[in-house]
Amino acid sequence: MSATRAALPPTQQLVDKGRPVDRRRGSTLLRHLAIMLVVGLLLVGVSYAVEPFRNFQLATVAAYLCATAGLTVLTGLNGQLSLGHGALMATGAYTVALCQTAFADRGMTGGWLLPLSLGAAIVSTVAVGAVVGVAAARLRGPYLAGVTLAVAVVVPALAVTFDGVFNGEQGLSVPVEPPPLSLGPYFPYERWQLWATGAATLLALLLLANLIRSRYGRTFRAVRDDEVAARLAGIHVARTQVLAFVVSAATAGLGGALLAVLAQSVSPGAFSLTLSLFLLMAVVIGGLGRLTGALWGAVLLVALPDLTHSLTDALTLSPAVAQRLEGNLPLAIFGLTLIVVMIAAPGGVQGLLSRLGRVLLAKWPTRRS
Repeated sequence: MSATRAALPPTQQLVDKGRPVDRRRGSTLLRHLAIMLVVGLLLVGVSYAVEPFRNFQLATVAAYLCATAGLTVLTGLNGQLSLGHGALMATGAYTVALCQTAFADRGMTGGWLLPLSLGAAIVSTVAVGAVVGVAAARLRGPYLAGVTLAVAVVVPALAVTFDGVFNGEQGLSVPVEPPPLSLGPYFPYERWQLWATGAATLLALLLLANLIRSRYGRTFRAVRDDEVAARLAGIHVARTQVLAFVVSAATAGLGGALLAVLAQSVSPGAFSLTLSLFLLMAVVIGGLGRLTGALWGAVLLVALPDLTHSLTDALTLSPAVAQRLEGNLPLAIFGLTLIVVMIAAPGGVQGLLSRLGRVLLAKWPTRRS
């Protein structure tokens, strides 16, 4: 019996084949299921209340959330720095494009085709993530960042090199079937996009949330805090790091596949090195180690282009200057936001909100009395 389980009260222990089992595992799963159900119902309600473009934006946030949540697990919980998650998203995006195109060429139809393509995208990204993870487990610090940076540069370049398969810079189209007829002949396509993307993202978040609260999540944090102590405690450090990279790669591949489905196209320019940098800065700004922080980062990734476009429209500039400014302004805004957040709230946006919540809860009894 482990010390952790032995310390549990008898009411929180069950006996399974002579071994005590923590009852809180079941309650945690039920709590996560309830939260996801409530969020899903809220998304359905919001999809009817907002215009189609906002539905598309929310679906894009959900797609980015898959990638930022996985990167949060890798960097925030396991301590591995990755600058190549944009390339992992590209792997998933191109896989779903190739699968959907193959299905369309063969005249295959059915609601099961898109989930099958998304599954293939996850599998292919897991394979790439396992290869990169094995190499990353042997490296530390700037060397690890250098390897993932090379992946971010090499993977999109492969699409240009093998243009016979990936169609070079023009990319591939992603054939997607219309919403099911059971929803009605005039069901808005953007609403269907939000429903499908939101369902996939909520399922991924449910798995990640339970993974974080399991023993695997504890080993992730142990390796992050002190590898020597973790190794002395019997944890296989390299295997844990590879597992964290594979999990993060799987969610990044799902996020890239969902983005390709939303845009109905995929090209190397959509998954450049800049996207990898944006993803890393987004999770740091949102709050490392927290899935809610990953949500804030995903919102920022979608809101930033609109903010940039609004600023360039508000300024009276020549077309050439406006185009150059619109291309460089997002990175500048992200950098400034990162500096401000790190100074004002080192724990990110979610850390600041949590701290404010604790202060309000501490003052609440005084106000009530």
